[in-house]
Amino acid sequence: MEPILEAESLVRRYPVRGPKETLAAVGGVSFSLHPGETLGVVGESGCGKSTLARLLVFLEPPTSGRVRLRGEDVTDLRGRDLRDIRRRIQLVFQDPHSSLNPRLTVGRTLEEVIVVHRLRPRQERSRRVVELLEMVGLSSSFADRYPHQLSGGQRQRVGIARALAVEPEVLVLDEPVSALDVSVRSGVMNLLTRLRDELGLAYIFISHDLAMVRHISDRIAVMYLGRIAELGPWDRVSHEPLHPYTLALQQAVPVADPEAEASREIETLVGEVPDPANPPPGCTFHPRCPLAEDICRVEIPVLAPLLEGHSAACHIAARRLGRPEATLSNR
Repeated sequence: MEPILEAESLVRRYPVRGPKETLAAVGGVSFSLHPGETLGVVGESGCGKSTLARLLVFLEPPTSGRVRLRGEDVTDLRGRDLRDIRRRIQLVFQDPHSSLNPRLTVGRTLEEVIVVHRLRPRQERSRRVVELLEMVGLSSSFADRYPHQLSGGQRQRVGIARALAVEPEVLVLDEPVSALDVSVRSGVMNLLTRLRDELGLAYIFISHDLAMVRHISDRIAVMYLGRIAELGPWDRVSHEPLHPYTLALQQAVPVADPEAEASREIETLVGEVPDPANPPPGCTFHPRCPLAEDICRVEIPVLAPLLEGHSAACHIAARRLGRPEATLSNR
């Protein structure tokens, strides 16, 4: 099946401490997304997940790399061409409060999208607003309310409705439930699952919560310091992780059984995440990795397939699986 969205070696650098020093928030990310698929992106805070989301929806230009939508290179589009592409890929923001205009009612917020993209004639706009609200589980009475009159879960549903107003093919969901109370997260997650199945959408679901990503994703990409450390089907990444960082994330997820949790042996990572403005040589994870060897301190591993459909950027995993040549980069 042809990918609907492809990222090729995306890099985003920001100047720090002068124009000659830069910070690579995203350091060469590549992946593909297929129609109807959900790709989960997981990692610690500051690993570049939200920057990646902004690159994919063209809120920021990449320093280098390409974005393709159904095989078409859309990286450098501007003006009307870019507006047309933005109809096909939409972003749902992490904070539903700050992403909505406090001066506009919910109805005006949704109608504004319809007007800007010229999606419906004037006499059909109100009906379309009601359809969008019902689609996300809200009644038509919410059209007259302001964002401050809504709960966090209701505001996020409005944000999802706004993204759906342009009838997109891809939704990029940047931690869509992390700002919500635990009691309403499941409702929003179930809504997203239903909309994906009913509308045939493809999702990129970004979160720092591995359990949440695992709940909705077909494949999982694990990011560390701006790069993808591991990429594969959720069941393999969850149960047979190839990268030591993925294993550490797995062990950090608590077990619901108190006795099992108490008896677990957890190998805690040492040290802190390195400064992205001054990353260590070789594998950026090697200062915290319990398996690090000399090659890890010199050679940068590249994301490469080590098993069928399962890739990792790890020298140790490549050697263990008999693929030592798969992850070597140029010095």
